[in-house]
Amino acid sequence: MRAVIKDGIGIFHPQGFLDGASSNAILSIDDIEATVAQNADMILVSLKKVIFFNRNGLDSFVKMFQKIRTANHSTVGFCDYDTKKYDAIMRFYKDEISFSLFKSQEIATLFSASYKNQNKNILLYNEDKSQRAAMAIELHDNGHNPIITQTQEEFNEKANAKNAYDIIITDTFLGQMGQKVATRVTGNAIIYTVASFLDAEIGNTFNIAYHNNSLNVGFRLFIFDAYKVVSMNIHALNFFSKLSSAGAEYNATICFVGMSWDKTPKEFKETLEDSGIMFFEQMDDILHDKELLNELGASSAANIKNKRVINKLIVTELPNFIEATVATIEMMTNSEAIKDAAKIDKIAIKDPEGQIASSIGFYGDIDGMVILVFPTGIAKKACELLIGEETDNTELILDTLAELVNIVGGKVKTLLADQNISVDITLPRTYPDIQALLEIAQEKKGVQVDLSFNDDKFLFFLTR
Repeated sequence: MRAVIKDGIGIFHPQGFLDGASSNAILSIDDIEATVAQNADMILVSLKKVIFFNRNGLDSFVKMFQKIRTANHSTVGFCDYDTKKYDAIMRFYKDEISFSLFKSQEIATLFSASYKNQNKNILLYNEDKSQRAAMAIELHDNGHNPIITQTQEEFNEKANAKNAYDIIITDTFLGQMGQKVATRVTGNAIIYTVASFLDAEIGNTFNIAYHNNSLNVGFRLFIFDAYKVVSMNIHALNFFSKLSSAGAEYNATICFVGMSWDKTPKEFKETLEDSGIMFFEQMDDILHDKELLNELGASSAANIKNKRVINKLIVTELPNFIEATVATIEMMTNSEAIKDAAKIDKIAIKDPEGQIASSIGFYGDIDGMVILVFPTGIAKKACELLIGEETDNTELILDTLAELVNIVGGKVKTLLADQNISVDITLPRTYPDIQALLEIAQEKKGVQVDLSFNDDKFLFFLTR
C-alpha cells in the first residue's frame, strides 16, 4: 500500500472493511520507509473509503504507529472520518490513545511542519480542556490565529457566524497528550468519582500509584464525589481507612461529598471520621468556601518517610525533560530560551517575590516530578494565548498555567516513549507563592537548570 504525499503528509488509503482479517489493514516497513524518505513529517491513515471497521481492524495500524514514532518521531494517526467514526475510535481506545485524530486532511495540514505561516483564522473546540490548549499552542506555533471556545454553546454560537473563520476544528485529538486519569482538579483539590456499591473491587480499580504520586507532587486535598454511591461494605471501609492513614504523613485530607447513609451502617461513618476523613453534603460546601479550600489543600512541611533521591536513570533523560519544557515555553512566549546554569543540589530560588510555580509528577518505568518556577510576567504572557486576552486574575492564570504544564508533561511522556520508557503523568499542582512550593520541595535534591526568556529568569527543577 503506497501513500499519497501532500503538504508534507503521507496518507494511506485502505478501502472496504477493516476487521482484522483484511490485508488492507497491514502496512509494511517498506511502505513506511518509502513515505518517510519523501520528507513526510506526518503519517496518516485515511478512513474516507473505509465502509466498516472494528478495533481488531485498527489495531494493526496502531501497532505500526508506535514503530513509526519510535523510529522517526513523526506524527501518526487517522484522518477523514465523520463524528460516528470518531466516537467509535475514542470508545475503542478510551485512555490508551497515543495517536492523533484529524477530522479531515485539511485540518491535519494545519498541524504539519510543512504548512506554517499561513495565518489562518481557526475556530476550535474540544470538550477536553487540555486538548484545547494543546491544539491552540500547536496552531499558534505554526503561524495561525486560533480562537478557543470554552463551551459547546459558545462554539455553536461562533460557528454559525458565516465567513468569520477559515477553518473550524471539531472531532480532532492530538495524541501527544498524557494518559487521562478518571479524576479532575479544582484549585488544588483532586476529585475522584465513585459510584454504585463499594466493595473489595475498589482496591483494584483505584489507581493507587497515581494517588501516591499526586501526594509527592504536593496535592494535599482529595475529594471523593460519592453522590452516586449506594452503599459500601467492610472491605471498602478498610480501604478508605488505610488510604487516609497513609496520607496522614503528608498531612493530606480526604473528604467524601454527597454520600448517603440509608443503606450503609452509621458506624462506618464514625470509623472513617476517626481515621481523619471528612464528610460534606454538597460539593459547593468545600469548593465555594475559599478559606476552607485553602486550609485543607495547603502545602505542608510534613516529615515524609523514605525520601527518594535523584538517580542516574532520571538524570540521563534530562535532555528530554528540558526539550519538552523549552519547546512549550518558547512557543507560548515567542522567545528563545538561553541556559544560564545547571547543577545538582536542593532547589534554590534567589528572589521568590513575584514568582509562581507548578509541578507535575510522572511514574512508571521511572518516577519523579518536574517543578517549573515562573516570573509572573512570563506566566501571564505564556497563558495569554490560552485565555484569549490579557488578565491579572491570579486564579485564572494559575488554572491556565496548570494546562500549560500538563502539555509539558504530555510532551515528556511522548519523548520518553520514543526511548521505550513508559510513564504516566499526574495532574499539575500550582503554587500561588513560592513559600508553598518550598514547603514541599526544599529538602528534595535534584537537577536545577536556570533559563532565560528575553532576560526573564525561569527555573526548571527535576527531582523525585
